[in-house]
Amino acid sequence: MSNRITEILGIKYPIIQGPMAWLTNAEFIAAVSEAGGLGILGPNAGQTTITRDPQETAERMRREIQKVKSLTNKPFGSTLVVSADLTYTWPILQVVIEEKVPVVLINGILDDKIFTPLKEHGIKIVYRPGNPTIEDAKAAEAFGVDIYVATGFDEGGSVPEKVIGTFSIVPMIVDSIAIPVMAAGGVGDVRGVRAALALGAEGVFVGSAFLATKESPSHQSVKDLIVKGTAEDLLLFRTLPAYYRSFPTDLAKEIVAMDEAGASRDELAKKQNGGVGMLNGMVLGNGKAGFISVGTGIAPITAIRTVKEVIDDFMQDFKD
Repeated sequence: MSNRITEILGIKYPIIQGPMAWLTNAEFIAAVSEAGGLGILGPNAGQTTITRDPQETAERMRREIQKVKSLTNKPFGSTLVVSADLTYTWPILQVVIEEKVPVVLINGILDDKIFTPLKEHGIKIVYRPGNPTIEDAKAAEAFGVDIYVATGFDEGGSVPEKVIGTFSIVPMIVDSIAIPVMAAGGVGDVRGVRAALALGAEGVFVGSAFLATKESPSHQSVKDLIVKGTAEDLLLFRTLPAYYRSFPTDLAKEIVAMDEAGASRDELAKKQNGGVGMLNGMVLGNGKAGFISVGTGIAPITAIRTVKEVIDDFMQDFKD
């Protein structure tokens, strides 16, 4: 059974794996795509070290893209890192075009300078803003976005500024635009998929459930926490641009205490240490210097499965 999402992306099932910054690599992405979904390489895919050089960032992405292509002939995507001054954007944009990546995920920037070359090369655009709004959705549709991802406050990590749950934001966005919408945030099993579809979404954008898979490069301790945990275990604290959600690592508890003591968002964000905190906590398993960000839909995740088992479960209603 196909729909607009599967037809646009050329995939079997309308499910996209969230790129999750450091928490992807070529083997993981290929597993998702081979199982019928769309795997997307994150900004630091396959890496365990930090670089501040835009060209090196792009070349790292090129190497990981080439690895994916050696592992699968199915469609996959790459995150287009969009920085405020586009310093990191141009080198990666060039790599994506040269390597003929079929799909690009763009987070929150609508810019003709980016969109025009992508469209000229037939690259599909999945657009996922950090703060989905009706105004933004209409603007994205006018820009020619192929698929719009509506993310609710249920998501893991850096959550939207407005406290609107996934199953409130989805119908609001669906009713405002004609292009297909995917639901993101808190989808933990097939029941979440069915609920999203009932509200008008045509697919789901999933992160946390894919972290707890055998192919995921996340640390084993992270997988174990997800399997054992529920939404009741998670902490929420202020940061930039809005809020952040994490398991109660030492660093996360320290930030929550700072938040409760009245620290500014700037101070909290500096302590959080952005992508470094995610690298430490989720890839290296260092909870003292890192955090573990997941969405509120983790309760149904009760075992570490293969990527294919997760997709077969989530997409059971789409099987022929």
